[in-house]
Amino acid sequence: MSSSPIASGPLVRRNSRRVVISHGGREIVVGGGAPVMVQSMTNTDTADAIGTAIQIKELARAGSEVVRLTVNTPEAAAAVPAIREQLDRMGVDVPLVGDFHYNGHTLLTEYPECAQALSKYRINPGNVGKGAKRDTQFAQMIEVACKYDKPVRIGVNWGSLDQALLARIMDENAGRAEPWSAQAVMYEALVTSAIENAQRAEELGIAGDKIILSCKVSGVQDLIAVYRELARRCDYPLHLGLTEAGMGSKGIVASTAALSVLLQEGIGDTIRISLTPEPGGDRTKEVVVGQEILQTMGLRKFTPMVIACPGCGRTTSTVFQDLADKIQTFLREQMPVWKGKYPGVEAMNVAVMGCIVNGPGESKHANIGISLPGTGESPAAPVFIDGEKKMTLRGERIAEEFQKVVLDYVESHYGQGHPA
Repeated sequence: MSSSPIASGPLVRRNSRRVVISHGGREIVVGGGAPVMVQSMTNTDTADAIGTAIQIKELARAGSEVVRLTVNTPEAAAAVPAIREQLDRMGVDVPLVGDFHYNGHTLLTEYPECAQALSKYRINPGNVGKGAKRDTQFAQMIEVACKYDKPVRIGVNWGSLDQALLARIMDENAGRAEPWSAQAVMYEALVTSAIENAQRAEELGIAGDKIILSCKVSGVQDLIAVYRELARRCDYPLHLGLTEAGMGSKGIVASTAALSVLLQEGIGDTIRISLTPEPGGDRTKEVVVGQEILQTMGLRKFTPMVIACPGCGRTTSTVFQDLADKIQTFLREQMPVWKGKYPGVEAMNVAVMGCIVNGPGESKHANIGISLPGTGESPAAPVFIDGEKKMTLRGERIAEEFQKVVLDYVESHYGQGHPA
């Protein structure tokens, strides 16, 4: 029998080293074929230990597998152990990553409790010092990481690139018979900075399986080009993300466009969606977007997905829109409890459709589906379970009744007594 000319299947991941980030008994594996990890970062004043711990708890509950926080002042460094203790009291075991710039060598040395409480350090080689101080201060941070057996992310950023390295590469380029473009020089400087600093860290004594790299930029095509080259030239795990994705749909679209290309090519071991929150907006949005990118690409499963039609002239009623929103919100809110109580539920699909055209067909493809009446259709909503029509809902309480159908399905199919 000949194979289908249309191939499908799991994406092939790039081979990379395996790095472990841990706190207490919890271990998060990055690289080495492990699932792509979702992380986030606080935007609270780290010196506010209670406020920061509360936001970390919210991010962890939303699904952030590690949380990064700024450590920029003595007050922030002094607060980190208290934040860790508060999280432990709340039963939040998410590993914490310290984000250091300019004075990280001082803070890690003078506040050993901070250095121990953190599970990983983020070091920006462009901001560790200038001239002769640069090598010494970088070495101090690596020495602390070795002392406490902590992994590091060497995170290069094109907004704070090592100027001495950039000047060196520009000089090398000037000597070429056919000089590269300014853009190509910038790409080379980013990649070279990441790899050379990783090699320097290893020379200073840190193990190669304690290093993660990133080269953050703001442009989609720039990110794709830089990470393709970085992936070609090293086997360290790679952290992906636009350094400033932007607000709202722009930030979501830009992040999705850039990361999806790289992830499809097997590049990327951990991601962060750096969304600018709307005024008063929810910081956990960036976690949800990161999860949805991975889930829609088939790389991971985090929460049951709701399939819903966009609506058209056949669906002048907003009933199906309201129901789809309620069900998706309900499913995501349940996941912190469900993921431990109902293993496998994250793979469930629910369809909420608006009329007879595609409604019954889409509903049959889902685990649970409902086809609501469109304009002029009979006021009845057939419900399909695993491809078979099981009931028809009518009246004013369709939303509540359908939610109960979903709950009953979860209990019967994913509960402790469900058939294997």
